[in-house]
Amino acid sequence: MRSDETISPEENNDAPLADLKEVGQIQIPDVTERIYCLSIIGQIEGHQILPAQSKTTKYEHIIPQLLAVEQNPKVEGILVILNTAGGDVEAGLAIAEMLSSLSKPSVSLVLGGGHSIGIPIAVSCMKSLIAPTGTMTIHPIRYTGLVINGHQQFDYLRKMQERIDRFIYSHSQISKAKLENFMFQTGELAQDIGTILIGQEAVDAGLIQAVGGVKEAFKELNSLISQNN
Repeated sequence: MRSDETISPEENNDAPLADLKEVGQIQIPDVTERIYCLSIIGQIEGHQILPAQSKTTKYEHIIPQLLAVEQNPKVEGILVILNTAGGDVEAGLAIAEMLSSLSKPSVSLVLGGGHSIGIPIAVSCMKSLIAPTGTMTIHPIRYTGLVINGHQQFDYLRKMQERIDRFIYSHSQISKAKLENFMFQTGELAQDIGTILIGQEAVDAGLIQAVGGVKEAFKELNSLISQNN
């Protein structure tokens, strides 16, 4: 900003719209709220740009927000709202790793769906909830595209799957055997293998900790913040 000029009301009003367009949020956490709400909606976009008609969450927008949450002393906790079909595996796993390594209390809430790579994100927080009608689809990594060398490509996908599985069962109560059983279930998904868990089923499986909505998520987060202070 030029020192000899002041910002007009019109210019000041444009700032939140710019944040919404560039970061997907009205504000990034440089303000005074205790709880920061992070929405992960649509497909998680990673290294490749998805079509313009796709609803996406860009991981290069999420990373700075999580760093800001960690550094801002005014932010005491983070609530992650999930309604995602999955997306880029490495981008989703990077977000999950960052969430799990935050020093501040965190709660995730699955609304609508937390499918595929959205599952590691859902279980990465200190407390995880799912709406009664929320769904989670567990399936192996899918791959589409040109395979240059089948053996090496298979080894890469196997290692990537192991990374995802290890993260899920180390951040939830689901066992490795049960996770793999859900993952390779046949007959439930048309033209695919895997399992769909709805609300309480995800809790019973040990994947998510509780059924609840926004009210319960804020209650859990405030409780965690009180314990952390």
